[in-house]
Parts: sequence; C-alpha cells; structure tokens
Amino acid sequence: FSVTSDHYFPWLRSQGHSPYAWSVLGAAAQATERIPLMTYVTCPTFRYHPAVVAQKAATLQLLSQGRFRLGLGSGENLNEHIVGGGWPSVDVRHEMFEEAVQIIRALFKGGHVNHRGTHFDVESARLWDVPDEPPPIGIAVSGEKSCELAGRLGDLVIATEPKAGLLEAFDRHGGTGKPRVGQLPVCYDTDRDTAIHRAHAQFRWFGSGWKVNSELPHPDSFEAATQFVTPDDVAESIPCGDDPDAFVEAVRPYAEAGFTEIALVQIGGDAQAPFLDWSEKTLLPALRDAFG
Repeated sequence: FSVTSDHYFPWLRSQGHSPYAWSVLGAAAQATERIPLMTYVTCPTFRYHPAVVAQKAATLQLLSQGRFRLGLGSGENLNEHIVGGGWPSVDVRHEMFEEAVQIIRALFKGGHVNHRGTHFDVESARLWDVPDEPPPIGIAVSGEKSCELAGRLGDLVIATEPKAGLLEAFDRHGGTGKPRVGQLPVCYDTDRDTAIHRAHAQFRWFGSGWKVNSELPHPDSFEAATQFVTPDDVAESIPCGDDPDAFVEAVRPYAEAGFTEIALVQIGGDAQAPFLDWSEKTLLPALRDAFG
C-alpha cells in the first residue's frame, strides 16, 4: 500500500515540498490499478470540516475503485494553525476528533445528515457519490485516549512507535482483530554516508515524538527543536544505506509488538524510484523471509 502525509507545511525547510495530498491521491488513483492508497494522516477538525473530509474520502474511494483507506488523526499545530482557530488542549482536540469521526461515518451512510454538536454543525448534508463500501477509517494513536478512540471508532489503528502497549490499549477498547499499521522512516542509498546526511537533513525531527511534534507551529520551530540532533543520533534510529538486514531489524520491533502492516517512509523525493526498485528486488524478499 502507498501512504501520503496530509500537510500544509513540511516539517523542515530542507524537505522542500508540501503539495495538497488529495490532488496527489486523485492522480495516484488514476495512475495505478492495484496498490491500496491511504492518507497518513488527515486531520478532520481544523483546516477541513468533517463533512468535507467525508466527501473527499468517498470520492477517492470511487476513483480508486475501492482501494482507499482514510487515515485520520487529531492534527498538528504545524498545519492547522493557518486557519486562525487557535490550538486548543489535547483533551479538546480529542473531543473535536470524536465528533468529526461520527459526522464522517454518518455521511458515509448516504442519507441526509443534520448535526448540532459541541464543536461542529452540519446542516442537511448528503453525499451524492457514495461507494458501496465506504473507505475504512484508520485512527492514529500515541496514548491511552487516542487508543480508546481508535478501538471504539476506527477500523484500523496507526502508530509511529513499535509499542505493544498501544496495541494492548487499542484491543481493550474494541480493536481486537482489526488491522494495525506502523510507520518507519528509512533512507535507502548505495552510499550509507549520503543516506545518513539526507536523513539528518530532512527527518531529524522524527525522534522528538508526537507529544512534542504536534505542538510546534512552523518549520522554523522544528529547526530550533532539533538543532542539537546529530547525524549519528539519526543513524541510530533510522536505517540508512543499502544493507537489507539493517532494514529488517528496524522492522522487527513492529512485528514483535503485533503490527500487521508497516509503511516504510523513504526519505528524499529524488530517492523514491531507486528505493522502490531496490525494495522490489532486495528488501521485500528479505522482509518476507524474516516475517512471512
């Protein structure tokens, strides 16, 4: 499957790009035939009203002929501050998120929806293009409350850390038997030093964790927060180079924690094509040998 972040800004200026995810997904749906597509993840509470997210997701499910999964999360200040609505506490963001998911699910049913809620209003909304099977909803988690929401409201769970405790909490709240998707940044290059340099330049923010990253409002904030992160620090947490064993060992904690899928996020736009070619020939066979 293929995933895309839904961002207004990049995390760091060195990443250089941040296109509109839904246009990219529409193009990808038409350029591909089999690979599943997924937002990783969309915030349905600030930049987007949940009724609009529901329409976009339903349309993309039709364009992709049933290959789309709607990954949702409670958002990052980095992207959501642009509409001037402030950045409330995490408890309020979770309240908004739960209400938004309920609205999206109601609209996926195809009828008229009227809603007067704590955070959102919907007036006589209806989706006129509704797929026979609505896109499954994935929910990103980082703690107990988000795991509770994911288990109760989601069709799958998304996490960026290989913590078995997150999946245990997800299961406690209704997630048993549902897919669990992990995320791992990787940096393939035939020259390991080049890969480490690229990973440090573009992804050194990743190790800060989402409790920090979700609060930072601008790429310059990420620059300041990561100014003391060294290339060696990055190389310890992100597999770099072209040794498949290093990539397999980086995936192993996710498999052992109970994740059923993992998104390998190759760092660097110019390196996508060679990474995919190497993955097909070398990495994917190694992963299959290791994990079945």
